[in-house]
Amino acid sequence: MVPVRPEVRSPEIRPPAVRIDKWLWAARFFKTRALAGRACELGRIQSNATQAKPAREVHSGDRLRIENEGGIFEIEVLAVSAMRGPAAVAQKLYRESDASREARLKLAEERKAMRQYAPLPERRPSKRDRRRIIQFRGRA
Repeated sequence: MVPVRPEVRSPEIRPPAVRIDKWLWAARFFKTRALAGRACELGRIQSNATQAKPAREVHSGDRLRIENEGGIFEIEVLAVSAMRGPAAVAQKLYRESDASREARLKLAEERKAMRQYAPLPERRPSKRDRRRIIQFRGRA
């Protein structure tokens, strides 16, 4: 027979928390946790108006500012999760401010309008053209 021990309770009850890089991955702002951590290191994630490191904990009620390829998101954390699930579940983890949503949509419309004026190439790039492109981008 195994003796039953009474529960040990700590004097302070802390709300559940998760690392910010794990939460950003679970909320589907980044495809991998490594990309979320890299964004934190580059200063693209702010938690309650301070720059966040990947190990910073996220609690419900925190306000985050997230910069990624989709634009700039200003959100409030509603729930904490460390597991990545379907997009419908991920969207219930946060609430985006109306101003943030309008700014992102406006920027997307501007990008779409600018594509009309970009000239299309006449042909595929030749081997020489590709080498120049690679050299220009600094990968050589």
